[in-house]
Amino acid sequence: MILFNLRCVSGHDFEVWFKNGAAYETRAAGAVSCPVCGSVEVTKAPMAPRIARGGRDAEPAGALPAEVAGRLRDLCRKVAETCDFVGDRFAEEARRIHYGERKPRSIYGEASQAEVAELRDEGVEFQRLPWLPPTTS
Repeated sequence: MILFNLRCVSGHDFEVWFKNGAAYETRAAGAVSCPVCGSVEVTKAPMAPRIARGGRDAEPAGALPAEVAGRLRDLCRKVAETCDFVGDRFAEEARRIHYGERKPRSIYGEASQAEVAELRDEGVEFQRLPWLPPTTS
């Protein structure tokens, strides 16, 4: 068994055990997904591999426990119900609210890493939240 650090396209890092290095290379598309956002677009992240004996083909070592994931989904649902979605205009809208150009209100949306850094430098208060889509079941 070998433990790989993986990273999804959204930048979430997590660990997964594989039977061997070849098992990672030949894994079926979608067999490994990000435990935070569910993305199946994953690549190896920088790491120092750890080796173990015996076991299964792949098991997310850093997966969110079901109870935590459920509570995070509940929080995401509550945010969606009570806040205004501003999409990729989040940084712009947060600034306008911060500088008094817009009436204060609760918003949520998307921001790039660069926009997040700029907002923090400007003292704009916000909180990042790993967004979990609602389950379909």
